[in-house]
Order: sequence, then C-alpha cells, then structure tokens
Amino acid sequence: MTLFFEKELDKMKKHILSLGAMVEERLRLAIQAIADGDLQIAESVIKLDYEIDEKEVEVEEECLKILALYQPVAVDLRFIVAVIKINNDLERIADEAVNIAERVANITGKQDDVFRFDYSHMAAIVEDMLKKSLDALVNLDVDVAFKVVTLDDEVDDLHASAYDLIKNEMLKTPEQAGSLINLYLISRHLERIADHATNIAEEVIYLVEGEIVRHGNY
Repeated sequence: MTLFFEKELDKMKKHILSLGAMVEERLRLAIQAIADGDLQIAESVIKLDYEIDEKEVEVEEECLKILALYQPVAVDLRFIVAVIKINNDLERIADEAVNIAERVANITGKQDDVFRFDYSHMAAIVEDMLKKSLDALVNLDVDVAFKVVTLDDEVDDLHASAYDLIKNEMLKTPEQAGSLINLYLISRHLERIADHATNIAEEVIYLVEGEIVRHGNY
C-alpha cells in the first residue's frame, strides 16, 4: 500500500483512540454522578453527548473513505471493519452513560428515605472492562481482551443481584416504585456497557487472530 494509505490508517487510529478517551471520561463522570448523586455532573454528561455523536460520525466517514479510495484487503481490511464495529460500540457506551445520568437526575432530590443500592463494585468492574478493552485495542493484546470477556459474567451476576434486591424493596415500599425503577435501570445500563466493552474485546481478538469469538465461541 502507498504512503498515503498508511497515513490515512494512522489518522483513523488516532480518531478511534480519541473517541475511546472521550467515552471513558463520560463513563467516569456518569459513575461519579451515581456515587455522589450529583445533578450537575449528570446534566453535563447529558448535554455533551453531541460531541460523542459527532466524533463517531467522523470516524465512520474516515473508514468509509479509506475503503472507497484504497480497497484494502487482508489484515488492513480486517482492521477497518473492526474499527467500524468498535466505533459503534463506543457510541453506544456513551449513550448508556447518558441514560445513567438521566436516571441519576430523576432520583436526585427525592426523599432521603428512598432505598439506595451501592453500585460502586459493579461500576468499578465496568469501568475496568472499558479501559482494558481499549488497552487491548491499542496494544493488540489478545490476553487482555480475553480478560474483558471473562469479567462480563461477573457483571451479569451483579446485575441479577441488583434486580432481586430492588424488586424486594419495591414489594415492601410500592410508593417508591418510580425511584426504584430508575435505580434498577442504572444496573441495566451498566450491564449493557459491559456488553459493549466485551464486543470491543471480541473485535480485538478477531483483528489479531482472524477468529470470530462472539456468542461464547472461545
């Protein structure tokens, strides 16, 4: 391939890593909003979502331009296809961070005796999964990617635990149903972020090994 093609690939890599850093920061803020019940932080996550959307479109356009102009094959084609998929997963993670922020905003300011669920452990794992998936992408590290995949089951278990606890609380205090539903949905959004981080890790495995490992085909 030409020098111009290599430059375009490098630019695309920088764009996807820049998007990854932006999404990591949005997730960090959403998790902070959960922990602190901070309405101002939650609102900032919601208001700045357009930045992620614009960056996601920019990355996709770069990928499509490279496909049209250079018609890459083999490893280069696999990389571009992986980036297109990872780009979509990153945008979806940012959307879930916005969803979390909206749930926090709905709960914040409600009466003090509303049941609270400690999401710190689940959130820490989800945040680590996203970081590891992006590290795996940067370093093309299959071992780190597989670590992300194995963590997904732990998040699923924590999500199930949150559901059981919040459901029981709803039976005891049905008058708090609205706040409790929002509280439960935070768990659902975190679980979905873990799924998207797993998707990114699986794309890294595909990129490096040329093997599709979705649907538990490890």
